[in-house]
Formats: sequence, C-alpha cells, structure tokens
Amino acid sequence: VAGASFAIALPLASRWYPPEFQGLALGIAGAGNSGTALAALFAPGLAQAYGWNNVIGLACLPLAVAFVTFLIFAKDAPNPPPPKALSEYLDVLKTPDAWWLMLLYSVTFGGFVGLSSSLTIYFNAEYGLTPVTAGFFTAACVFGGSFLRPVGGALADRFGGVRTLSVVYVLAALGLALASFHAPNVWFSFSVLLFSMMALGAGNGAVFQLAPQRFGKEIGVVTGLVGMTGGVGGFYLAASLGWAKQATGSYQAGLLAFAALALVALVCLTGVKARWRRTWTATAPAAGSPSRV
Repeated sequence: VAGASFAIALPLASRWYPPEFQGLALGIAGAGNSGTALAALFAPGLAQAYGWNNVIGLACLPLAVAFVTFLIFAKDAPNPPPPKALSEYLDVLKTPDAWWLMLLYSVTFGGFVGLSSSLTIYFNAEYGLTPVTAGFFTAACVFGGSFLRPVGGALADRFGGVRTLSVVYVLAALGLALASFHAPNVWFSFSVLLFSMMALGAGNGAVFQLAPQRFGKEIGVVTGLVGMTGGVGGFYLAASLGWAKQATGSYQAGLLAFAALALVALVCLTGVKARWRRTWTATAPAAGSPSRV
C-alpha cells in the first residue's frame, strides 16, 4: 500500500506542471521519503519506552493526519490523459527506455533505501553506538538525502537530467568508496555516508525529471515501475551489506559493490544519452536554454 501511494502521488504532481519544472515538482513530492528519517529518529527511543507494538500503533496518528489532508486538498489536474486498458500500460515494458530508467533508479533510490535500512546497524556494530544514537546518525543521513531530492530535480531542470545524473553517480561512487575503508573516526565515516546519501537523493530527483520527458502520457505506470525497481534494489543492496558482513567480517566489500554499481549505472547512462537527446523530441528546449535531457 505504501509503495502504491508513491506511484499515485508522483503522477498527481507531475500533471500540474510543465516539462521545465518536472524535476523540481517531482523532487518535492518525492521528498516525502523523509518519513524514513523520522522513523529512524524517533522509533528506537519510543520502542525502548513503549515497545515496538505500540510504536506501530503510534504510526497510525501521522498516517491519519496525512489521509485527512489528502482528502481536503488533493485534486486532479485539469485535462488528465484518457484512461487506458491494462494491456496498453503493459506496452511500456516493451520500450527499452523504461528499462533504462528502472535500472538507473534501482541504483540511486536502491542505494538510498539500502543504506537507510542498514546504517543504524552499521553504526552500532562498527562504532559501538547505542541504537538510539545510531538512529540519530541514520536520520541525519536520510534527511540529507531527502532534502537533496528536490535540489537534484531542480538541477536537472536547469542543466539536464543526464548531465546531473552523471555527476551524481561519480560523487556517490566516491563517497561509498571512501566509506568502505572504515575510518577509525566515526565522524569521518558519518560525513562520507551523509555525502553519499545526499548524492543518491539528488540522483532520485534527476531520474524522475527524465521520466516525464519521455513518458508524459504513461507517467503513472512508469512511476510505478521505476519506483518498484528502486524498492527492490534497496532490498538487495541492504541484503548485500549483510552478506558481506557475514562472509568477510566487514562491510567493506558491500560498500565497494555499491560504489561499483554507481559506476556501472554511469557507463549505461553514457551509452544511451546521445540517443535520448536525439530522439526525445518533446524535450527540445527553447532557444538559448539548456537541454532538459
């Protein structure tokens, strides 16, 4: 249900804005994943005080507030695209560009989710921080990544999604590689992981700046597919950190694998960018403005 809400919210926001503002609009909408940071910040302390079962019950309170707010304020954009048959939506899967976007997002959002799920354990196991303190460190990293999502979207609007995403992958690979060397100082490790999360967050915004440029009429199903691969990528990346720890006694191999995946995504993006800029005619910029692809 939570994943389905993501696939609904982004098309709802996308249809209200012209192509030149897609990155910023979807970045702001997607920044709602900062709720993960709130969970990391408050859940461990509340669990110690009241138990995990009661924490899950308390989570229903902000959910109810969000539900009522949505009922009051959310509206569909005028002139939405006509409904399509399910088979027409599935035709998107026959388009290579959809698969490329799914791959790119599985690295940015997958890395973001994977680290979000793992950092509390990482800081606790590697530096002996208490679960509550480790949760604070994790929350700061998640907030940083969530805050940079709309910034990444805005940069993609200004400089082009491909160019922005290329820089993001380089920065993420650099930060993750530095984090893999297990600095004895927890603050250095925290800093490079925060840097990595911010880069990945910006990348999330950049990917969703590209999606509506190519799939304006199918943005709903594309958002769902791309978002799904991000979540699946997060599961496998988080699991890979655990496997690396079990197999080698260290998180280094897992973090280096994260960094290598970012570079693989960069190579893939480099391979398709010329065709994207040539064929995505809907994104042709106004005279004197930078390409949005």
